[in-house]
Amino acid sequence: MNNVLEKKPLVSIIIRIKNEEKWITSCLKAVFDQDYKNFEVIIVDNSSTDLSLEKAKKFKVKIINIEKFTPGKAINDGIKNSSGKIIVCLSGHCVPTSKSWLSNLIKDLSDKKIAGIYGRQEPFSFSSDLDKRDLINLFGLDKKIQIKDTFFHNANSAFTRKIWEKFPFDEKISNIEDRVWAEKVIFSGLQIIYEPNASVYHHHGINQDLNSDRARNIVKILETLNTTKTNLSNIKAKNLKIAAIIPIRGKSKKINGKSLLEITINLTKKNKYISEIFVSTDEDETIKLAKKLGVSAPFKRPPRLSRDYASDLEILKFSLEKIESKNKNFDLIVCLKETYPFRSKNLVDNMIKKLLNDGLDTIFAGKTEKRSVWKVDTYATSMMIDEFTSRNLKTEKTIISLFGLCCVTYPSVIRSGDLFKKKKVGIYKVEDQISSIEVRDKISFELTKRLLNTNSFKSI
Repeated sequence: MNNVLEKKPLVSIIIRIKNEEKWITSCLKAVFDQDYKNFEVIIVDNSSTDLSLEKAKKFKVKIINIEKFTPGKAINDGIKNSSGKIIVCLSGHCVPTSKSWLSNLIKDLSDKKIAGIYGRQEPFSFSSDLDKRDLINLFGLDKKIQIKDTFFHNANSAFTRKIWEKFPFDEKISNIEDRVWAEKVIFSGLQIIYEPNASVYHHHGINQDLNSDRARNIVKILETLNTTKTNLSNIKAKNLKIAAIIPIRGKSKKINGKSLLEITINLTKKNKYISEIFVSTDEDETIKLAKKLGVSAPFKRPPRLSRDYASDLEILKFSLEKIESKNKNFDLIVCLKETYPFRSKNLVDNMIKKLLNDGLDTIFAGKTEKRSVWKVDTYATSMMIDEFTSRNLKTEKTIISLFGLCCVTYPSVIRSGDLFKKKKVGIYKVEDQISSIEVRDKISFELTKRLLNTNSFKSI
């Protein structure tokens, strides 16, 4: 690799700023003190409201303004207003650590295999411990040539204008335009260099004190890239033992000659990931029916768990204890009530996958409600969602729990006796309104009866 540029071409240094008055003087002093002198500086200002521009104007710089900011657009606009054959990107709060920063950063760009170079980032003495840790761990002392690795960082980077013309930065994304760009150039067969001898001080580091909102935005973008997909679970549902528990109080109601229990069991058997089905009941006749339908009903619940005050979680906990006492252990538990006879075909499987993909402890089926919701108690009535705003304009919404339609959780969560405390809980929004119909009274019974007589549901 040729380490020396044959000539000293003009370098355009693009510095993006927004309210950088604390740093901009130090940044520009270090830039104008470089041993490589053939450069111009383009300041791209994102509507600064402090003294950043006044301080920048004390140096020989060109200033352009950008109102609708994205990091990619700021760089592209800066380059469009520049003249150099070589482009350098530098954040306005980064300060080069030596006079040879620029010459070290650009020296390998004469190699046509190299798409870009990024330099080292070191913490300031006053940087937070979190940022110090991340910068020290990430930006090491060894030079690297990246053939597959698509890490790149525009706080301190360089590339040629020819490369940029072929690979401009994405102007739509809100973060990590550098990583998206790097994936494109690597996939095109080019390489990236990490140059530790081109170092800058960077006070907040790349993770910015672990800002969770920023991290969320970055991860969304990373998950779209081929080299950094993290949105697919490493835990495969097909490798797990998953049990469905169907809790019933009393006898199962019959509709059109079929019991609700039979309908629920037949639908559950169609799920790919359910290993075994258990019926949890307080009724001998229901135990016989379950066994006739080919599923397990290995115990009878005590009367105390059939009273109105007995919670679903208490019933699940008792049922799981009984199942595990038979040396049957499962990785996940799915709770399904017989009162929902219209579950869509893939509901349970999709909820299992979402729980695993999102790293949840528990997931409930739920229905979004944007209509007016009122809370009524003994002493007062209060509105939870505004009645008068158009439903299409409402940002506030309520999720109606459909626990009996489907709930997926871990046995350890059921054993703990609390589905929510210190748990990561998710909602699976049910779009199919028919699925959410529950047989609870005469009206819903008659509606279900009529629906089951239609051609669409006769096969259930």
